[in-house]
Amino acid sequence: MPTAYTEKINRTIADADLQLAVYTATGRLQQNRRNVVAPDVLPEYQDLRTQANALKKHTIENLDYYLERVEAAVAHNGGKTVFCRDGDEVADFILNLAKERGAHLIVKSKSMTTEEVHLNDRLEQHHLEAVETDLGEYIIQLAHERPYHIVAPALHMTRYQVADLFEKKLGVGHEVVVEKQTMIARATLREKFLAAGIGITGANFVVAESGAVVVVENEGNARLSSSAPKIHIAIAGIEKLIPRAQDLAVFLKLLGRSATGQPMTVYTSFLSGPRREGEIDGPEEFYLILLDNGRTKLLADRDKRESLYCIRCGACLNTCPVYRKIGGHNYPWVYSGPIGAIITPQFVGVQQDPWLPFTSSLCGACAEVCPVKIDIPRILLELRSEAVEMKTREGSNKWEKLAFRLWSWVMKRPRLYEAASLFASGVAPAVEAGKWVRSLPGFMNVGPVKAWTSVRDLPPQPEQSFRALWRARQGGSR
Repeated sequence: MPTAYTEKINRTIADADLQLAVYTATGRLQQNRRNVVAPDVLPEYQDLRTQANALKKHTIENLDYYLERVEAAVAHNGGKTVFCRDGDEVADFILNLAKERGAHLIVKSKSMTTEEVHLNDRLEQHHLEAVETDLGEYIIQLAHERPYHIVAPALHMTRYQVADLFEKKLGVGHEVVVEKQTMIARATLREKFLAAGIGITGANFVVAESGAVVVVENEGNARLSSSAPKIHIAIAGIEKLIPRAQDLAVFLKLLGRSATGQPMTVYTSFLSGPRREGEIDGPEEFYLILLDNGRTKLLADRDKRESLYCIRCGACLNTCPVYRKIGGHNYPWVYSGPIGAIITPQFVGVQQDPWLPFTSSLCGACAEVCPVKIDIPRILLELRSEAVEMKTREGSNKWEKLAFRLWSWVMKRPRLYEAASLFASGVAPAVEAGKWVRSLPGFMNVGPVKAWTSVRDLPPQPEQSFRALWRARQGGSR
């Protein structure tokens, strides 16, 4: 791991207030989830997970068919589907549209996909004002930070930090009451909704059959972003498609429960194009942007394509001991936690941050809570293997490879292994040598050994090996 990341992680771990904020928030989300998926509350929970996995598998394996269907359905509804290969194409389309329509202000509801392509930065470079309207996203936008968590972007900030931020950025009094902070943000954002020419939302699901964009939220800002401005743009990764509206019943029962512990979020919106004749509200124009940005590359990998099943609930982050300790900003890209550790290397290339798949204890907790049954630990192991192979090709891990070859050679020779164990444990005939071996980590606290021991404790050797104990138990026989 690069030194810069190590230093950032050490600072995070040493920050008691930050540790408390992250542990408190993720712990509460964990408990809320457990309460609503318990067998006596939702006895069909495991069956729903199995169904969701099967639906995602079917959709991803037939994605070309469903992309054509959704394009036709959106056109039928009076909208337009725009396929974009990367973030530049997304930004270019929006910039050109804004210029043609004379729009200068854009309101946005929460969208990890737009965070992924750094859309706000690109729009601001061209003098367009893009305002986040989700409260958490609005806070981190004012702080010039990226989301700390997939579902709760400002999870790491306390109300006192938010009070300082609002005082500095909005020119209001030092208000620490959360409800009053919300009203301050609401008053500011209300004016933005009324003045915006374009509204941008993400999409939790896109129904191929009907062309409907499904957005779930708790604040109502997505509904305003999609209905108040004259133009609504929904941006989604191509993996967000599901075949039919009736399939939503499975996912909606899982998403809210996995994300926040709610049986269902407060608002669930079905957005199916521009305003129809006779309707009194809604946008005059509707565009669905479907983004690739590395997804088709992942789609081609049969062993790891299940990474695309993710519904961005954040449950794996809440349960992950590594995420809860190092926090969201110590991951290199916008996606953090276990899901970030598997999709980031696949989207941007494992060579970019080869250490990332190793940021896991492989405890399996993420796989247990994943509502669509993504086998995250297995994919992590495959990515680790790819990272090691890459280092081998580059010749950067020759000493590590040599060490494992030596270890394998010793392990295949029982008598030699036993002699080595005696040497390491400090028993005859190598008592004095064994004592020296016990102090080896400190003695060799240099180079790769120092890096290895900096994050691991070498346990003390027992006085007797397992083989010696076994022989004693068997009366001295081998």
